[in-house]
Amino acid sequence: MPLVNPKTGTTVDEIAEGIHRISTPVSEVPGGFTFNQFLIMDEEPLLFHTGPRKLFPVVKQAVETLVPASWIRWIAFSHVESDECGSLNEWLAAAPGARPVCSQVAAMVSVDDMADRPARGLADGEVLKLGQHMVKWIDAPHLPHGWECGYMMELTTSTLLCGDLFTQGGADLPAITKDDIVETSEIFRRQMDYFSHTTNADVLLDKLAEEEPEVLACMHGSTYQGDGGAMLRSLAKSFRKG
Repeated sequence: MPLVNPKTGTTVDEIAEGIHRISTPVSEVPGGFTFNQFLIMDEEPLLFHTGPRKLFPVVKQAVETLVPASWIRWIAFSHVESDECGSLNEWLAAAPGARPVCSQVAAMVSVDDMADRPARGLADGEVLKLGQHMVKWIDAPHLPHGWECGYMMELTTSTLLCGDLFTQGGADLPAITKDDIVETSEIFRRQMDYFSHTTNADVLLDKLAEEEPEVLACMHGSTYQGDGGAMLRSLAKSFRKG
């Protein structure tokens, strides 16, 4: 894990070709926690998750070990929440050519009002070309929370930017793992009960599993490399058990 800020413990790791994970450990959650952002390097660089507003300086510092902040063209996130898009306007100021990109619902109900520039609202299944990389938006309302929730699948590397799915507690986890992440994430889910318990969870998880991701880029905890479709189906099975 290349350390970019010894004071905050922020690290940067390449988790797939051209996709970099920025991770900062925090102590606010008992047992420790991490906030992760993902930068897709390309002709039109995309940052998935901004991190909370208070982390903007350190996330910007980490991004700038890879690319000038002003080069960012897309600022994306799964749903409207502080750790997803808390520093959205700070990023729009730092990157004058950037636009928010999110679900059509998010743009309509929140982002076009709260953001300093209008969002690019993507329809379910719509693909955004960044250069060599392409990201596909997948609507997933209320999974795990938020009517506007959805995810991005990077098609050239088969990487699912999966937001709060598979959230793992702890601040000292490896950047990348090939171990099962369902059990550890389910322990955290049962402790915190942060899921919406939508009746459509099985259908939505199957929809994501059909993409057959080979990398699961988790917002909290380790990135998983392996059979991501199997992980998603296993998560759905665990939901059915309660």
